[in-house]
Amino acid sequence: MTKIKKIPMRTCVITKEKLPKGELIRVVRTPEGNVIVDLTGKANGRGAYLKKDLETIEKAKSSKLLSKHLEVNIPDEIFEELKQNI
Repeated sequence: MTKIKKIPMRTCVITKEKLPKGELIRVVRTPEGNVIVDLTGKANGRGAYLKKDLETIEKAKSSKLLSKHLEVNIPDEIFEELKQNI
């Protein structure tokens, strides 16, 4: 009998869709208060997941939902970095 590997599911903070962790990008507010794009999924701090989709990134930027979720202002460079990682 082969063991079935469990796929971790996460919810996109913008679309509210439950997706496999690999289909999402994690944005983290570090304990120091910096905002980083966490490609490893292991950085310390408060994380929020976004679907790897340009429309979702644009929506996150315009709606300020990501800022609310991480309780910190998000610089435009972060959104640019997210777009480059899609």
